[in-house]
Amino acid sequence: MKKTSIFIAVLVSIVFAGNLNAQDWPQYMGPNRNSISPQKNILRAWPEQGPEVLWSVDVGIGYGGPVVKDGKVYLLDRDDKVGDKMRCFDLNTGEELWKFEYDAAGSVMFPGSRSVPIVDKNSVYSVGPYGDLYCLDIKTHEVVWNVNIWTDFGGAPGNDPAAGSGDFSRETGGFPIWAITQNPLIYNDMLIVASQAPEAGVVAYDRLSGAVKWKTPSLGPVGYVSPIIVKIDGNDHLVMMTASSGGRGEDPVPGFVVGLNPLSGEKIWEFDNWLCRIPVPSAVDAGDNKLLITGGYELGALMIQVEKQADGTYSTNELFRTEEFGDQTKTPLLYKGYFYAEYGTNNRRDGLTCMNMDGEIMWKTKREPDFNKGSMIIADGLILATDGAKSLYLIEPDPTTFKPLASAELLTKPEGEEGGGRFGTQNWAPIALADGKLLIRDQSKMLCVKVAE
Repeated sequence: MKKTSIFIAVLVSIVFAGNLNAQDWPQYMGPNRNSISPQKNILRAWPEQGPEVLWSVDVGIGYGGPVVKDGKVYLLDRDDKVGDKMRCFDLNTGEELWKFEYDAAGSVMFPGSRSVPIVDKNSVYSVGPYGDLYCLDIKTHEVVWNVNIWTDFGGAPGNDPAAGSGDFSRETGGFPIWAITQNPLIYNDMLIVASQAPEAGVVAYDRLSGAVKWKTPSLGPVGYVSPIIVKIDGNDHLVMMTASSGGRGEDPVPGFVVGLNPLSGEKIWEFDNWLCRIPVPSAVDAGDNKLLITGGYELGALMIQVEKQADGTYSTNELFRTEEFGDQTKTPLLYKGYFYAEYGTNNRRDGLTCMNMDGEIMWKTKREPDFNKGSMIIADGLILATDGAKSLYLIEPDPTTFKPLASAELLTKPEGEEGGGRFGTQNWAPIALADGKLLIRDQSKMLCVKVAE
């Protein structure tokens, strides 16, 4: 009996350790949607030529990132002349196992793919740049259901040849200038996206059937923010931001930060003074009912406090805002009480920037080295970061100074327009980490890099 108990204990510990090492990366920003990985044994030094590239595959131009589940990589790739294609690869070899394509031709500025899929149980879900939301069975590769999160709620097609280039606008109802960028969120039995269409702001679909479970009215002008769940007084709140509006030379009309009940879509609270015409990053749950809101284009960051009143309602209070910290395309990392972000915009290059909870800037790399719209993950107490151009960095997070441990130039500028053209490498896509393998992509290929023992 004693030997049997010891054997079972050892077996359980082996299985548990295996599950930890092989942790999936099933959605945008990872298992907990915060860019933190449970991966252990991250390599703390690299060979002179950089970490080992296990495999690479050709991809179309764009900014859509991969996800990983059960040893398979899923990427919503794109050919603007034809449409979107879900591609599935073997994580260990890079072999393409299957793909599913649908017609959705069209092109916008900074063309190509946009979003990160989500894998849940037997399904993979994705949203294309023209609003096509597909649920595919990962075993049969068949369509389970599909809808359009834009045209189903009063939006005019952004890629209708009869309508020319579409009604592109930053205002409410106009098709987004840089197309629809939504990274779906699973909550209970629902799949949630921010439609931002004229007749719907945020929409929750039944995960299995695609039926609409709830939707909000329009919340404001369109942006590129994906919803996220945060904890307020220990309860789940779904947070969404909208864009500010107003033309050049006009006084801006502020956008909103909104807290919703994720079960019903009911608005619980709002903050009505967020000034960012092109919001992209999701909110960061900073703990203690605080939220960090960030934007690019020199609009910086905002910290708000959500408070429950005596009558049971909620109010919001601005704690600080700063133009010295921000991120144009990614949600900042929060690690041990400090925020880290790549603050590169059209007019400033602050590089990798560290800020404390009170809005005090601890340090900036500026252009030495330059970090501009890259992606970052925390794993095993280290930061793995792409710089938005050619290089991958290994960094020890430290609020006192920038501490790079290693770097390698893994991406090179491709030749020809189909390989990226004027956009160069531009590895702006979110990265993914699973089973010690880091997935990064630029405008022509996706690499699988060994970063753990």
